[in-house]
Amino acid sequence: MPAPGYRVWALPGLPEIREGDDLAKVIAAAEPGLVDGDVLLVTSKIVSKAEGRLLRADDREAAIDAETVRVVARRGPIRIVENRQGLVMAAAGVDASNTPAGTVLLLPEDPDASARALRAGLRDILGVEIGVIVTDTFGRPWRNGLTDVAIGAAGVRVLDDLRGGTDAHGNPLSATVVATADELAAAGDLVKGKVAGLPVAVVRGLPRAVTGDDGEGAAAMVRAPHEDMFRLGTSEAVREAVTQRRTVRAFTDEPVDPGAVRRAVAAAVTAPAPHHTTPWRFVLLESEESRTRLLDAMREAWIADLRRDGKTEESIAKRVRRGDVLRHAPYLVVPCMVMDGSHTYGDARRDAAEREMFVVATGAGVQNLLVALAGERLGSAWVSSTMFCRDVVREVLGLPENWEPMGAVAVGHAAEEPRPRPARDADAFIEVR
Repeated sequence: MPAPGYRVWALPGLPEIREGDDLAKVIAAAEPGLVDGDVLLVTSKIVSKAEGRLLRADDREAAIDAETVRVVARRGPIRIVENRQGLVMAAAGVDASNTPAGTVLLLPEDPDASARALRAGLRDILGVEIGVIVTDTFGRPWRNGLTDVAIGAAGVRVLDDLRGGTDAHGNPLSATVVATADELAAAGDLVKGKVAGLPVAVVRGLPRAVTGDDGEGAAAMVRAPHEDMFRLGTSEAVREAVTQRRTVRAFTDEPVDPGAVRRAVAAAVTAPAPHHTTPWRFVLLESEESRTRLLDAMREAWIADLRRDGKTEESIAKRVRRGDVLRHAPYLVVPCMVMDGSHTYGDARRDAAEREMFVVATGAGVQNLLVALAGERLGSAWVSSTMFCRDVVREVLGLPENWEPMGAVAVGHAAEEPRPRPARDADAFIEVR
């Protein structure tokens, strides 16, 4: 049996591509010698030029802004963004190289559609069944250097899912999905180069990578947001975690990982605190029995308070239902404040300020907890209830007298997406002196 192998070569003789050129005809005229099962690798630049994606733009940054859906990471002048095509890459793929001065080149509007059109055109002209990949240059997280990847594809098995099979030693493959289209794109880049003026390459000898139909395209290689463990750069992730943390009031029945909550508590206790103290304590109610016992006692205390206020039974029932967010949550955390290490001045004004410092520090810890829970993909809701019946909470949970419950946090997996947060203008909250 011959050793497995393939051949890859660049296609010479292509003219400068201009808007309106029929790429299939231009490539066919270069006599590529294509046969069934070949894969044609086409640099996105010439696809963009043919499709009229050359843009007059004296300011490349403005062009990048226009193509950006969200900023993933920013370091000095370098921006990694998600562009209109759903690709995460530097500068949204806006290219100012190999274009006339005062212009930039945008990526094809729909690279998969471009690949399908080119494949169909070459089939009509040459009568061959081939795969087509539109390529562009990417950097990679944690790796220096650039490589070509597939941003559009037709007639190519872009992903080779080996899960469920076994390796040569019989070990099960549970996570192996090979990015075949990216591997092909990188192979082509070795012969096309970046400055050689060879925008097209051919791979022969890998017919298993070619499909009879157009296939799912390179869009299938873009990781879904909810599966992306590395969706943001560090500073962007911190900022988004704070701004995107939302109050969740409806939870699924899916259990909460206690380890995730403990990791969130570890983040919580990094909050600032006065006098190098540690004013935070977190009571974790992991059993349904402990949650029910506490909430039942709190409900009775609340009803007694409302009756003393003269509320009607109907009004009381309506108000008590507000506590359902805690009762329906699969996990509860009760943050507490302790004033160990606080100073006593013997002066009401300064003693009040001292307490307020500890309250602020505890609030910072609670905010850290909520943000960290969001980072663990857990929903949460801070509810102030325990602050109104601290003696009851301490008695039911067996807490020391100097532990002051500062609300309760419902934790769980969100049953639905939270509603969009109304935009707030930061300037409305700023006074400059």
